[in-house]
Amino acid sequence: MKTRKLGTTEVSPLGIGAMSFGPFYGPTTEAASFAVLDAAMELGVTHIDTANVYAGGKSEETIGQFLAERPGAKDHFVIATKGAITKDDDGNRCFRNDAAHLEAELDKSLKRLGVDCVELYYIHRRQAEMPIEEAAEALASLVKKGKCRSIGFSEIAPSSLRRAAAVHPVAAVQSEYSLSVRAPELGLVQATEELGAALVAFGPVGRSFLTDRPIRPEQVEEIGGWVASNPRFEPENLRYNLEISDGFRKLAADMGEPAAAVAIAWLLAQGDHVIPIPGTRSADHFRELVRGAELELGEAELAAIETVLPVGWAHGDRYSAGQWVGPERYC
Repeated sequence: MKTRKLGTTEVSPLGIGAMSFGPFYGPTTEAASFAVLDAAMELGVTHIDTANVYAGGKSEETIGQFLAERPGAKDHFVIATKGAITKDDDGNRCFRNDAAHLEAELDKSLKRLGVDCVELYYIHRRQAEMPIEEAAEALASLVKKGKCRSIGFSEIAPSSLRRAAAVHPVAAVQSEYSLSVRAPELGLVQATEELGAALVAFGPVGRSFLTDRPIRPEQVEEIGGWVASNPRFEPENLRYNLEISDGFRKLAADMGEPAAAVAIAWLLAQGDHVIPIPGTRSADHFRELVRGAELELGEAELAAIETVLPVGWAHGDRYSAGQWVGPERYC
């Protein structure tokens, strides 16, 4: 499998988004997560992306247990994790980018993962009242202490990236990017490439809309949580989104490929610095996703995809008002 640059090393062209090692899209088990990780080792996928807040630390614990139990796993996987999302004294969600908080949270993450150092440590959400230069310095201090090899930010604007990179090299910026979320093309794709940073794309299969098993109306309430409060899953928006994305599923079927694989292949074609991190609770579904890293789309196929899913096709904002607290808007 070809590789792409991430931090100080090279990784497979796609990684594992380990938010799915918790109940974000429905219930799961440690055995199911282990099966995904086993499939990753078998298929040559080398990058795992997690965070301290995923399932309250359970995602990191699951990864740590796997690394401890599977021979060679620690050498096989390149791990990234995140910090900065926390709660204030009243229990309200807030963000902290100061060095003391980031180091304390990274120490906890390292313990859960069972490692001394991670390749990449992200600020998960920017603390708006702190200059991003100070946040970059806080992350850089952790590199100097040997607790991470490189630094990154999640959901920041291109302008913020440039300011942070002037303080310390930024290895990666994480952003939602897919055929249903094209905003990164208005500056972030370009800025990351210019600065030599990876654009690590979460949500690469459009929160299920770009797969052969999209979330259906009857599942929204059952899943609850984030999905139930997201505008794209509101009844009318969901009806349109399913109807339009059916054309993409048909196109993928005509190509003889799983829809998820075509979505991943499209994303990989947007730049050699783009690294999708799809999440799944199923090893079989993960194999479909990895197929996308092997699939090269021609100009005719790329044009056909753009025809059935033109820019701006998705109905509803990608976040609710509450979910938009933290990510930086830049267009």
